[in-house]
Amino acid sequence: MKVALGALIPSRGVMRVPADAEVFAPMFPGRMPWVNVAPLRMDQQKGRPVLVEFWDFCRVNSLRTLPYLKAWHARYAGAGLRVVSVHTGGFPPARDEANVRAAVERLAIEHPVVIDSDLEIWDLYGNEGWPGRYLWDAELKLFSMHYGEGAYAETELEIAELLGLDGVEPVPPVRPEDAPGLLLPAQTEDHPGPYRGPYEAGGVWAVLEGSGTVTANGRAIAVTHPGAYPLLEHPHHTLGVLELEIGDGVTCHATCFTPGAAA
Repeated sequence: MKVALGALIPSRGVMRVPADAEVFAPMFPGRMPWVNVAPLRMDQQKGRPVLVEFWDFCRVNSLRTLPYLKAWHARYAGAGLRVVSVHTGGFPPARDEANVRAAVERLAIEHPVVIDSDLEIWDLYGNEGWPGRYLWDAELKLFSMHYGEGAYAETELEIAELLGLDGVEPVPPVRPEDAPGLLLPAQTEDHPGPYRGPYEAGGVWAVLEGSGTVTANGRAIAVTHPGAYPLLEHPHHTLGVLELEIGDGVTCHATCFTPGAAA
């Protein structure tokens, strides 16, 4: 049964593709800029599982999934897994190729990254958010998909299944709120531009650009490159009040809130 990729997009969470569904990987458009590798062709990846994740270096949820992507590349590339990060910028500084290349180096990403500044791959996938994760099998048929943070152990066990590996112990949770099956309290919604006022979350971040300083609840934070900066981090879900001052030479594109485990 052939099914369009967009018809399978889940509203949230993980979706295992039905066994009788045939959804094949879109090809990467030609002449796109790549980092860490010569341009890849998806059809030449046949014979190995391929994990594709859409990300943005300015989005904190992309940064929070990154340790798992890097660990899976380190663990399973030798066994045949191909990890590809598709960088599609949602904030102005993330649409600049030089900024993306600098971020890949700064974040010590070693697996292939394709820069999708014009949303070509995004549109081919019908992708709807960051991070968006797609696992393709050795025939380049869609095996599973997931939107957002989480499902790390589940994804790693699916990778092991496709590689024929038994007894795999998934990467331990990087943060307490990453534990499988944990129900998290809802955090405050992200806010465009700088935000000051009450919030509830496990952490507060800001998307910043320029050169200068911001001050969050009395703590000065130096801004040296475009990206997502942690302002406040708590050991668990916390009710607080954010006092944020943006210094000269700095632009704040958004204030973002991350989940935390209940106390």
